[in-house]
Amino acid sequence: MRNNSSLRSSLIASGVAAALGMVAATTASTAAAQDQNKEKMEKCYGVALGGKNDCAAGPGTTCAGSSTIDYQSNAWKYVPAGTCSDIDTPHGGGSLKPSDSQVPKS
Repeated sequence: MRNNSSLRSSLIASGVAAALGMVAATTASTAAAQDQNKEKMEKCYGVALGGKNDCAAGPGTTCAGSSTIDYQSNAWKYVPAGTCSDIDTPHGGGSLKPSDSQVPKS
């Protein structure tokens, strides 16, 4: 009886270890894929709608989703690399650098 119990415990432990190994491998591959995707993206300022920016929305804001106006020129959105300046907005094209041209009035 004791041998069956030990065998069962060993099998369960092996199964748990295998499952954890698979989770770790999947997590590592997902992280690598995300890093590769970010390399194909660039920060484009002035193209996000209010509250839809990915980050950098100027003084007095936190980060993602904190822009308060459409096309805020100091807030960026990730876009495919090489496309930023081709994005048309009511204020011109997107920019790879922030500016103060279209920011909320204090």
